[in-house]
Order: sequence, then C-alpha cells, then structure tokens
Amino acid sequence: MQGTQDFIDRQFELPGQFLSDLDAESAAELITAAADVVLVLDVQGVIRDIAFDGDEVISKGCQDWVGKNWAQTVTVESQVKVRALLKDSLTGDGVRWRQVNHPVAGAQDLPLSYSVVPVRRKGQSADSAITHSLAFGRDLRAQMALQQRLVSAQMSLERDYWRLRQVETRYRLLFQMATEPVLILNGDIDKLEEANPAAHELFGDKSKRPGWTLSDSLRPSSFLLLSQMLDRLRATGRSDSVTVRLTDGSDFTATASQFRQENTLHYLLRFSRLQGQSTTIASTGKQQLLQVMDSAPDALVVTDLDGHILSVNRAFLDLGQLTSEEQARGSMLDKWLGRTGVDFRVLVSNLRQHGAVRLFATQMRGELGSNTEVEISAVSVTTGNQQCLGFTIRDMGRRLTQDARASKELPRSASQMTELVGRLPLKDIVRETTDLIEQLCIEAALELTGDNRASAAEMLGLSRQSLYIKLRRFGIGDSGNATEDPN
Repeated sequence: MQGTQDFIDRQFELPGQFLSDLDAESAAELITAAADVVLVLDVQGVIRDIAFDGDEVISKGCQDWVGKNWAQTVTVESQVKVRALLKDSLTGDGVRWRQVNHPVAGAQDLPLSYSVVPVRRKGQSADSAITHSLAFGRDLRAQMALQQRLVSAQMSLERDYWRLRQVETRYRLLFQMATEPVLILNGDIDKLEEANPAAHELFGDKSKRPGWTLSDSLRPSSFLLLSQMLDRLRATGRSDSVTVRLTDGSDFTATASQFRQENTLHYLLRFSRLQGQSTTIASTGKQQLLQVMDSAPDALVVTDLDGHILSVNRAFLDLGQLTSEEQARGSMLDKWLGRTGVDFRVLVSNLRQHGAVRLFATQMRGELGSNTEVEISAVSVTTGNQQCLGFTIRDMGRRLTQDARASKELPRSASQMTELVGRLPLKDIVRETTDLIEQLCIEAALELTGDNRASAAEMLGLSRQSLYIKLRRFGIGDSGNATEDPN
C-alpha cells in the first residue's frame, strides 16, 4: 500500500535539468496540452487568461470568462468547490481534483474536473508569495454520458426483471390452481421436473418422493402407450392423445406438448378424466376458478346484454374507487367506463356483432375523480339460462413507457389512425398528426444537413425565420451546436 502511494505522488526528480530552459511559448503549449481547459488565476480568483483544446469548448462560451471571477462562471452549488480549490492552492495542501459545473445558456451544464496548481516565477523561493495559479480542467461529458448509459441500462434490466417476475407469478398461479393434473418432464419420461397439486392428488404422496416416475403409477401397457406418444411428439412435433390406466384402475386421457428451455427439451403432460367418471375434481375446480377470478389482479365484470352490472371482482372495486359490490350492481358499466360517451356503445355493439373484443383501449373513471388508462377484452355469452357480457379490464397506467423515439413514430396503417376516432376530437387528431409530421421532417432535414439550419430551411422550402419559429415551437436543436451557411 505504501508503494502504491509513493507511485501516485511521484514527481519529476530532475525538473531543473530538463525543464529549466523552457521559454514561455513552450511552457504554454505544454500546459495547454495537459488539460482540456486551463485557467490563469490571480490571488483573488479572477481569470486573467484561458486556453482550451478544441473548438467544441468555444461553443460553450468559455472565451467570455476572461476578466470574471472564477466563482461567477460556475453554478451555485459549485462555488463552494471553487473557493476550496483556491484555498488549497494557497495553503499548499496538495493537488486535489473536484468536479465543477459551468452553466451554458440553452443547454446542459458543462462539467469539468479541476485541479489548481500555484505558479512561482523562476528564482522565487518556496516561501515567496504566490501571484498566479493554474486551474487544469478535464472535460467530463463523455464520462457522464457513459454513466448515464450505464444507469439507463441498469433501469432497463430492472424493468425486464420485474416483467419476468410478473410473468412467472402468473404462470405459477395458473399452474398451481389448474384443476387438471399437469406434469412437466425434463426431456425424459422418467425424469419429473414439476407437478401441480392436482397431479400430486391423483398420483398420491409417492409422487412427491425423489426418484418417482410415471411407471410407478401407470399400468405397464399404459406406460408403453405414453412412451410411444412422446416419441411421435419428439419426431413429428405433434401427437394424438392416448387413454392410460393408473395402477388403481382409473382411466384418464393423456395429452402432451413439448417446449424448449435453456436448450433442453421439456414435455408438458395433461391428464383428463374420462366422461362418466366422478366429477368431484371438476366441481372443486369451478369453485377454485371463482376464487381466482375474485382475487385476480385484472378487473372482471359481468353485465346483462344492455350493460347493467351483475357481478364484479375486487380489482374492479379498486379501479372504480368503490367500497362494496352493492355500489356497482345494477348500474350501467359506462358510468365508470369510457373516455367519451361513444366508447361503451361501440364496445357493446362490436360484442353483439362479433361475440368478442380484444385490446380495446379506453379509460376508467373512479368515484373520487381518478382517471386510469385501461385495456378491455370482452366476450358475449349467449348460451345458458342467462345471457350476459363478460369484461376483463387491465390497468395500463403501470405499463412501462415506450422509448421516447418510438413514441414519435407515425401510425403504420390507416387502421391505427381510425382507432383514435371516438377517443379524441377530429381536429385534435389532425392537429397532432400534422405537428408530428412537421417535427419529424425538420429533424430529418437537420440530420441530413449536419445541423445546418440555413441548408435545412432551403431543403424544406421555408424561410430561415419560419424554421427558427418552428424549432422553438417544437423545442428542437441547440443554438450552441447549430451551424449557419456562410453564404
């Protein structure tokens, strides 16, 4: 550790031999090359001279700092750091780097990392008064951009992680609550990967023990039929169901499907009771299904054919800001549903005509004034003693926002444009579409001309003044980065 510290603090051993004969011009070139920005400061902290590497810094207004106090050229929160740097240089406490932000008109702050070094003239002793100091600044924009990309990537990974967690939770819920016995085999009929509670109930407690296989619970002939079915599925990708008999004499219909996970083939086996056998499991399953529907995270509503509410689940009460189901029963669903008065009538009309509607986007209004963007899938049930309509309402407010660039993309078809009818007035649809086309054309022209606004205006057939007005209107461009045609 001591050796590392010695290496960090190492200085030239023979500066007088190699640097004593440098003239002022050579020293200035060396100092300028040592940093992106170099400030010459007097004892009061006033900038007396400045040097920088590259034309990009000029566009940030650095050339206007000469004659100003250094603290006046930085943001408020950076002024304390500037005073600390000046104090350290006068007291000789060593070289210390601090990040300082310079405000730039119409753009983001310019971040620089500074270190201040006192300057003594040739022949002055170490105890002589310091008359000038040099502030070496390093441009941190590339580093901050990289940090921002890292943060964005981390946030994207976290969003993907939570999305996968939600998918896994739904899968687990469906798998555990399924009334039919389901088995997942890991590439081999003798290797059980997972089984749901209904399968454990069918095959008994022995199915929970390590090393259990289907051959332990099926008749030999049935096990052979099941093996042949999986062989056909592996070879052709499809197979018919087979009837198998358990060791206790009960018969079941077995169906299978295959999928790959982590380059490993898996089989999903489903066992269904034959017609005429006991319906105890089915009755229990219906009861469990009702419990799942009542506890589902998506709002579920059942209405009559006119839209009067017959039953709702707890998620609907939360979206509608209701305290009990009695508040909703008997009322029209459009009291809470629909961005405009037309939405619900269009939804019901499509249900009566087609029997089902998917991914219908609208709005849910709460009793206490909340408005939530929702997506509806609905079905019309015309069989049975009481015909009804069923609605699944999904809260879209928590859905991850699309990328900013994707949000500016134009609709890809006329059908996507017509989906806006009924949700927004026609004049709003036309105005927003026109503004979006203008903005995309201006951005494309600026990109093709290398951000040369004069050339972009000529390309678009606009005057420069008209282009500037539209740039300010849409918030496009940075006056510091734009270029003008010299002609």
